[in-house]
Amino acid sequence: MYYLHGMKLAVAFFRLIRYPNLFFIALTQLLFYFCIIVPSFRSAGISDPLGSVGLLYVIAASIFIAAAGYIINDYFDLNIDRINKPDKLVVDNLIRRRWAILWHLGFSLSGIILSVVVSYRLSNPIPALFNLATVLLLWFYSTTFKKQVLVGNIIISLLTGWVILVLYVAVNPVGLRPADTTSFKVITRVYKFAVLYGGFAFIISLVREVIKDMEDMQGDVKYDCRTMPIVWGLPSSKMFVAVWMIVLICSMVILQVYAMQLNWWWSALYSIVFIITPLVIILRRLFPAVEPAQFHELSTWIKIVMLTGILSMLFIKWYS
Repeated sequence: MYYLHGMKLAVAFFRLIRYPNLFFIALTQLLFYFCIIVPSFRSAGISDPLGSVGLLYVIAASIFIAAAGYIINDYFDLNIDRINKPDKLVVDNLIRRRWAILWHLGFSLSGIILSVVVSYRLSNPIPALFNLATVLLLWFYSTTFKKQVLVGNIIISLLTGWVILVLYVAVNPVGLRPADTTSFKVITRVYKFAVLYGGFAFIISLVREVIKDMEDMQGDVKYDCRTMPIVWGLPSSKMFVAVWMIVLICSMVILQVYAMQLNWWWSALYSIVFIITPLVIILRRLFPAVEPAQFHELSTWIKIVMLTGILSMLFIKWYS
């Protein structure tokens, strides 16, 4: 009996912290480090300042902070989730609210401490300061910003991009000048890919967040949330999503033209089949969607495209 109860609590806990999303964060940072950062520094014959131990600290900090964010979001969304996702409710059903807030505080503190350790090792205060800001933003997102038009969506999208940019910040020495020719070229290359993938993460996350708001309209309306679909209406919200998707699709097409000029044929083919084509299909299915189940399906497909987009980093290592 106690064993079954413990297993049930363990499953509930992993659902609460969104373990697939945490795995995705770790995978993203591992791929960016080993497919972009390491080859960039190695090609110049220099070692990156982060190292494998520093990478472990950065990943652990990101996972702890993200887990804390998921917990506090469910904590404050309890009443809304009773309407939108009654079958997925964890807080107050399986895990007491008191324990949820304690786990949130523990994970947040652990993430901040690890970020301070990273900053101390690198003599670079930016990772610690920005991760502290991330913890605060996730708290205020859950309590305030999530219920406001577009503000919460932009915050989550920026923090999604930060998952990649934090690694660029970590390997970028404070005070580096263009006169440091070799190091500057390496950092510039890493910066370009950080902006590329960070921008991809921002846009596709923004699209997904707005679609999730469409899915959750029923509960959000009851509790006076001022999300985009409620304030602007579904047609305008769909148009907003469509514009950003078109921007993303066009950007991806331009990138593939550039990749083909570099003879990166397999990379271009992969992107066309597994990134651009699914985005076009999602865009076509967006406007006919009216039911929560349809929006949930679109959200799931966007998450898959996020994965295929991140996996494209493997080609950069291949061609490096």
